Amino acid sequence: MALTQIPLPGARIGFDPHWLPPDQADALLEALLRDVPWEVHRIRLFGREHASPRLSCWIGDADARYRYSGTLFEPRPWPRALEPVRERLAETLQVGGDNVFNSVLANRYRDGRDAMGWHSDDEAELGSEPLIGSLSLGATRRFLLRHRSEPSRRLALELPHGSLLVMSGPTQLHYRHALPRTRRPVGERVNLTFRRIVAGECGDTGRGSRR
Repeated sequence: MALTQIPLPGARIGFDPHWLPPDQADALLEALLRDVPWEVHRIRLFGREHASPRLSCWIGDADARYRYSGTLFEPRPWPRALEPVRERLAETLQVGGDNVFNSVLANRYRDGRDAMGWHSDDEAELGSEPLIGSLSLGATRRFLLRHRSEPSRRLALELPHGSLLVMSGPTQLHYRHALPRTRRPVGERVNLTFRRIVAGECGDTGRGSRR
């Protein structure tokens, strides 16, 4: 099934709310909660170190080192449950060879107090127009995009269990995105953002700070 393209000026957004069937999404969520070595990532903002308001794990091939907000992350090995997901995602997006996904950032939002602040995935090692495949598991949360210089250009999406959101082209250049806190009672959510790290480009632009 092809992704639905969501019109947003200066961006390229694809969305499939039912990309992963419910039984597969359930099994994957259970495996990730059990097998991923979750930890609190510490990042540097405005010269001070902070604990991220969520649990995370940087996963990838051995050379997929990633630096953001002053911290260098060495990849953890791929859990067995993620290998078929990576392969299916590559088939869906028709990527292979030098463009195949070699890493994924896993974020675990334990309840509505866990969140992700405004940022762009624009670090140098992701390339000039990165392809980001974002798979959501568990509780539905609201995802926001906002244009860097024209705040009236914005988009809000509800990301349900098993949904796939794809950002590509100039999206990261023109837009920031966030997963805000909510006072509503919500269950646990895991988000997987698959990406391609370009070997030898690991640096810290300081632009893509995660809050």
